[in-house]
Amino acid sequence: MTEELVRGSPAEILLVEDNENDVELTRLGFKRTKLEVNLHHAKDGVECMAFLRKQGIYANSPVPDLILLDLNMPRMDGREVLIELVADPHLAHLPVVILTTSAEDQEILTMYRHRCNSYFIKPVDFDKFLHVVRLIGEYWFNGAALPRIDRSTSRNQADTFS
Repeated sequence: MTEELVRGSPAEILLVEDNENDVELTRLGFKRTKLEVNLHHAKDGVECMAFLRKQGIYANSPVPDLILLDLNMPRMDGREVLIELVADPHLAHLPVVILTTSAEDQEILTMYRHRCNSYFIKPVDFDKFLHVVRLIGEYWFNGAALPRIDRSTSRNQADTFS
């Protein structure tokens, strides 16, 4: 049985990750948390921005409640995504959690300066990784207050994406 979230419906999470093994670990991690989530996947920053702007094959994609963003990806990396998100008034409200292997202090500081909401270093140990996923889910969906988004339309708040 899954645990219903405070807001009463499954959380929409966009995982932006180029490593398929990490995608599967994250899926498994959320499955084991028993939180109701719909986990969507973009393999790089270009796909992420198309998903968020509802372009092409992502025209009917939901507005995510949370973005889990890796930093080191091809085409458009997570740093570039974060900068673009913050600069876009239609996307800047979306919470972004960095989930990456980079543990360098300067990288962490830079991401917070670019307005990430949280920064998690991916543990190598499977049980520790599950713990991180559980922490993210519990905090963002049973603790933090998130803006309510009208999901009755395929666009965020009646065509705010252009």
